[in-house]
Amino acid sequence: MQPTPCTVQKIKDGMTDPGKPGAGSSSSGGTEPPRRSYGLPPEILNIIWPAVQIGGLSGMTGIIVGGFAGVARSSAPALFALASGIQWFTLASTFSASRGFVLQAWGEDRVTPREKISASAIAGAIGGSVGGLLRGRKNILPGAIMFALFGAAGQAIYNRSAAQNSTLPQTATDKSEKFSWMNSKWSPMKVLSDAEYEALLQERLLRVNAEIAVVDENIEALRAQERAIAAKKVASESKDLSTTRS
Repeated sequence: MQPTPCTVQKIKDGMTDPGKPGAGSSSSGGTEPPRRSYGLPPEILNIIWPAVQIGGLSGMTGIIVGGFAGVARSSAPALFALASGIQWFTLASTFSASRGFVLQAWGEDRVTPREKISASAIAGAIGGSVGGLLRGRKNILPGAIMFALFGAAGQAIYNRSAAQNSTLPQTATDKSEKFSWMNSKWSPMKVLSDAEYEALLQERLLRVNAEIAVVDENIEALRAQERAIAAKKVASESKDLSTTRS
């Protein structure tokens, strides 16, 4: 029985339309569309999840700091610590997520250091606004300005430090390690280079060999003394034997 034209058209539509069930699947192995977790695309989750982690760490820090401050400033230190943790979590997570979205919108792989400063300033303004909103509407604008400056300044310092580390010669790095706090005269520890560590091992090996040589000399002296005692004993016995015979 020959298939009707309508049946053929339905089969073609099912193979070409990705929205229909079974579309794009064939015996040769079709590609499935990327799955989304919790209804969000992966690129969004890659921004939100790190922001939540950073916010969680900041929130725990805020609870600890708020607990100490609440004991001194508030009659309810537990509530003060909780409020401090919520503020720190909101500020850190909002800043991190906002910066991630801005960098992604600008093309994260092609963003220049100057654009990173702008992105951090924008994220700081957004985070400061949200953090200021938790303390009252009158704190939104001051919080946005203050944290925008903090974000831009922090990113500028980070960019400068990264540029210096990337262009820093190896000799300068070795010099900085040489004058680190561990090499201070007050420090019980010292950072050793490979050459210094090898020289230290050679010195210890020479010391061990010298001690072994001294032990060998003592053993040889004891053996010589033992042979001398044995020779005297033999001579004494021979003398006694000759005296007895005579």
